[in-house]
Amino acid sequence: MNLRRSALSALEAQLGYEFKDKALLDLALTHASVAEGARKIADNERLEFLGDRVLALMVSEALMEAFPDASEGELSRRFHSLVSRETCADVAKNLGVGPALRLAAGETKSGGRENLTILGDACEALIAAIYIEAGFEGVVRLFKPLWTERMQASGNSVRINPKSYLQEWAASKQKALPKYSIINRSGPDHAPVFTIEVTVDGHPSQSATGRSRQDAEKAAALGFIEREGLA
Repeated sequence: MNLRRSALSALEAQLGYEFKDKALLDLALTHASVAEGARKIADNERLEFLGDRVLALMVSEALMEAFPDASEGELSRRFHSLVSRETCADVAKNLGVGPALRLAAGETKSGGRENLTILGDACEALIAAIYIEAGFEGVVRLFKPLWTERMQASGNSVRINPKSYLQEWAASKQKALPKYSIINRSGPDHAPVFTIEVTVDGHPSQSATGRSRQDAEKAAALGFIEREGLA
């Protein structure tokens, strides 16, 4: 069994669902970079489109049920954090989607298996694939538990998306957008550790580490926010 096939099996086990149509699972995890070139290969973009809508319905229903007294404004704020790229990518990471992705060699080399956009899109495509095979009830059964804890924390926009929070704060103070720089990268290629520094005009920089550049950037932004008492 090759490494990717093993990763696909591990993903199914983590999800608690075995696909009847393995080609559908493969399609859900095939990035557009694979389709570039002379030979036309289908990618997961159409499934991503469908999955985005299915996810929106699942989250909307769950929020209505979990917060019966919440206003439309509060529900909307929670909704946007729960269907964000960051949240979908976080779910994908926890499921082990990265190793199961089908990427072009160049995309893999540039860190595509840890890329938030690629992971988030793949998560939505995976939701669509489940929807096609198991219906909306299947999506709710398998994916709603993965959003439950995040749903309770969804009112805390700082921890859900500290980079956006910091960016909005900087804009409100008429400062330049925060800048993120890699100051160190260590560890082997398959398990790197990044140290990122965030700088905002007029303030000392803040650094943090993470197992991906995105994770380190989020940690640095959160550290800056907490240090400066911005939330």
